Amino acid sequence: MNSRQNNLKAFNRLLDIMDELREKCPWDKKQTMQSLKNNTIEETFELADAIQNNDIPEIKNELGDLMLHLIFYSKIASESQLFDIGDVLNGICDKLVYRHPHIYGDVKVENEEEVKQNWEKLKLKEGRKSVLEGVPSSLPALIKAYRIQEKVKGIGFEFENNSQILNKIKEEINEFENEDDLENKEIEFGDVLFSLINYARYNQINPENALEKTNRKFISRFQKMEQLANEFNKELSQLTINEMDKLWNDAKAFEK
Repeated sequence: MNSRQNNLKAFNRLLDIMDELREKCPWDKKQTMQSLKNNTIEETFELADAIQNNDIPEIKNELGDLMLHLIFYSKIASESQLFDIGDVLNGICDKLVYRHPHIYGDVKVENEEEVKQNWEKLKLKEGRKSVLEGVPSSLPALIKAYRIQEKVKGIGFEFENNSQILNKIKEEINEFENEDDLENKEIEFGDVLFSLINYARYNQINPENALEKTNRKFISRFQKMEQLANEFNKELSQLTINEMDKLWNDAKAFEK
């Protein structure tokens, strides 16, 4: 592992390279914050994939790509005298110190939950009118639901036990089943999903991770089904549902 001095040297090297690319490279010179935005989102998902796969070398690579983007945005801003990388770093340092009064002040906390509650209260003192203001509107719906629930939990808006959440899920499923209007049925289905996400979160399960694991498991099994069908010179579309169900169970058996 590198020393602090070597880490700072590497950071300065990246700043120097960014300066040079911005001055000499035709592609880098043309970039704006808007033009980089979609690439940044893509890099974030690539990092998420690497983390999901526990691919340590790829995590390192993707972190480097994201770090480049952070430097790139700061460089673009500095050219218009808006802010620079120093302002960005000092800003997050100041925020961390302010939002951790149990470390940098005299506030006492007993556990992680009290830390989260203090965090949300401090955000409101910063001028936010709602604890939900910090949830980006562009987040994917599943992740957004999870973050909303985390936020409101931070101020104590939370079920007391699993039974209450399960009863809520049953209530929402019942409302879904008894709704005939398609538009309203969609809304009720959203309520079911929101309740299921809440149940996962309450039980310390990340629903995004859980669903992604199921997606990957389904893909693996389905592709094994296709392989088994090909061994009999058949395509899945030629099989009956019962035949496909048997192949599904055969594919599951290979996992064991």
